[in-house]
Amino acid sequence: MTTSTTSESSAAAPLLDLQALVVAVRRRRRLWCSLALLGLLVGAAVAVLRPPPPTAVTKVLVAHKEDQPNDTGTLIRTDVELLQTTRIADKALQSLKSPELPEDFMRDYRGTGLTNNLLQIDVTGDSDAEAVARAKALADAFVADHVRRMQEAAKAEAKALRDQRDRMRDELAQVNKAIGGRSPESDPKASASIESHFAHRAELTSRIADFEQRAEEARMGTPKLIAGTQIVDAPRAVQHSLPRAAATNAAIGLVLGLVLGLAVAAIGTVVADRPVLRREIAANLGASVIAELRRASYRPAGLWQRRRTRAARERLTATLARTVRGSAEPVSLLELGCARSTSVIALDLARALAAEGPVVVIDDLPGLQRANRGQKPGGPAVVSVERAVAVPHQVRRLGVGSVAPGTAWTGLQDLGTQTVLVVRAGHGSTAWLHTVARQLADLLIPVIGVVLIDPDPRDRTDGTLWDGLHTALRGHNERLARQNGGGTSHAFEAVEEGRLPTERPSWAVRVPDTDQEAR
Repeated sequence: MTTSTTSESSAAAPLLDLQALVVAVRRRRRLWCSLALLGLLVGAAVAVLRPPPPTAVTKVLVAHKEDQPNDTGTLIRTDVELLQTTRIADKALQSLKSPELPEDFMRDYRGTGLTNNLLQIDVTGDSDAEAVARAKALADAFVADHVRRMQEAAKAEAKALRDQRDRMRDELAQVNKAIGGRSPESDPKASASIESHFAHRAELTSRIADFEQRAEEARMGTPKLIAGTQIVDAPRAVQHSLPRAAATNAAIGLVLGLVLGLAVAAIGTVVADRPVLRREIAANLGASVIAELRRASYRPAGLWQRRRTRAARERLTATLARTVRGSAEPVSLLELGCARSTSVIALDLARALAAEGPVVVIDDLPGLQRANRGQKPGGPAVVSVERAVAVPHQVRRLGVGSVAPGTAWTGLQDLGTQTVLVVRAGHGSTAWLHTVARQLADLLIPVIGVVLIDPDPRDRTDGTLWDGLHTALRGHNERLARQNGGGTSHAFEAVEEGRLPTERPSWAVRVPDTDQEAR
């Protein structure tokens, strides 16, 4: 029964609870807001402290012999790469009479293919005039190099065509020599051979005419390509607006910082595995959330915040007073991540109980003594754990301690045989909450409930455990103990008699309630 329940619950549990992730990331808004603000400031500072250098821009129309309407930009990308060569950079530097190395000059400019035939060149310099001069020299060098390459290609193509034409002419001369003055009618015996020579001569004549035409077209096509390659937008300095650049960089920095902050918060939340929702904290501790309170702050709060906090503290004190007042055994408040808030709650609860009789607060929390300073005379006494032995048994005791890492677990029984856990949301990991529940169960210290400090205001999950057998047993034990005048409880007998259910959920931590069970 227990094994099947455990397997079903494990299979139904999601790998990542999006609601818990969103709540945890929202609780860490200081982190990602700080990173977003830092990105905004860094972006604006970069625009102010490192303004862009003086830049000039020019556009060159590049004509290609191989231009096709369906070209995907391969030719213009080739021109961009040719622009980034030491040959063109060296020619531009020669025209500028600059001793700068071509490799260094290549870092100061870049080319961008806007269309299949339009090339944009951006050049930086120490001043606007220098940037414009360098852009013009670079554009002229590129156009001259492109024209030279087209002319050389046209000359090479025309020479190849003429050479082929000359070979055809030599072959035609040999055919004419073979034919001589003969004709098919003059020599009937060799008419077939003469006819083949005539056919070959006609083919050679046609091919020679074709090569001549192609060579002429190659030569005539180059001026058209040369005239089509030109500077269509004269070099000009690019005007930079500092406010616009600062605003743009600040917006980019804000977005990047926000994205980085959200990513860090989300990853940190998943890795840390610190429960935030009521249902998670209640399930991991095995006790219901009975009250909530905002975290006690050292900074002075506003008037409306003080009123809301005071009302919440009064409600919490009344709830805890009813819980402690109905218990025949001493109760302790054990904190996890909220020592100051626990000290304030303990003193408020002790003052509320002092109206019905003497109350002694057993202090195992360093911050409690500081929180008790300035209290009115006649209030609840605060003693250390060592001096708690001298406290009379008829005096109500209220222990205050901690279950933070490093806690001496065996000393918690001196603070109280029942406890109320005061837990700060998102402070303890899942593993540590399990450790706290297990250690308290081993010490036979029932958890009456959990007071959640600094909860998420948008958390709508239920922190009440309705199917916890150990919680039902504790409530039944308390009723039996009050009926028996503080004697030992008989929950085990109640289970045997059928007055309580015998099955329990697999996650429930069973606490032995009698000496017989403990043995």
